Amino acid sequence: MKTAAVVLAAGSGSRMKSSVKKQYMEICGKPLILYSLEVFERSFVDEVVLVLPEDDIEEVMEKIIKPAALKKIKAVVPGGSTRYHSVRLGLMAMSEDTDIAFIHDGARPFIDEDILERGFEAVKEYGACVIGMPVKDTIKIADEDGFAGTTPDRDKTWLIQTPQIFMYKEILELYKELAEKESQIIADGINITDDSMVMETFGNRRVKLVQGTYDNVKITTPDDIVLAEEIIKNKKVKKIEN
Repeated sequence: MKTAAVVLAAGSGSRMKSSVKKQYMEICGKPLILYSLEVFERSFVDEVVLVLPEDDIEEVMEKIIKPAALKKIKAVVPGGSTRYHSVRLGLMAMSEDTDIAFIHDGARPFIDEDILERGFEAVKEYGACVIGMPVKDTIKIADEDGFAGTTPDRDKTWLIQTPQIFMYKEILELYKELAEKESQIIADGINITDDSMVMETFGNRRVKLVQGTYDNVKITTPDDIVLAEEIIKNKKVKKIEN
């Protein structure tokens, strides 16, 4: 089965409060975006579509992508105004004979080949799956006044990560349907925040939850940079010990 990945790196990273967009910030001497791209490069995934801010494409290609000699990048496309616009543009740039699509946030540098393998096996069986982890803490649903309303069963609550993995033609058609019905979705107050919501809203499949790792964090704030550096150091120590 032919596999492809969309790696999303088109955001502005405003919460990082830095003059450098977070996807290009160096963590332990390497631009953030390279961490996940290099995992896909080593993996079984056949091709990668990278989504970047349009004004950054030329510079990123020259300064980051070409020096890293990443051979699996099939296309680099400009992002849209929202995450789901960027996903649709990335999916449309994949090869037409793609069977399975991985959708990954480039701000999550700590995916690994085991995560990709588990997701691949799950999507072959269920047709749609997302990587995530069971939550460790109790979750509260707030009411309109900011008070604790309800408490969902912690054993049934997951922290959702990426990649999120689908049969390619199916998820592409659902994203096209989302584009056609976007005005109505907005009017109905539905906020599409990840790819599984597209399947839940427009598709007919249940989305299987597949365990990733707690290290598969999203880099969003300056504190996350410190956390990422600690994760990298710990991984190096474990590698030496093994």
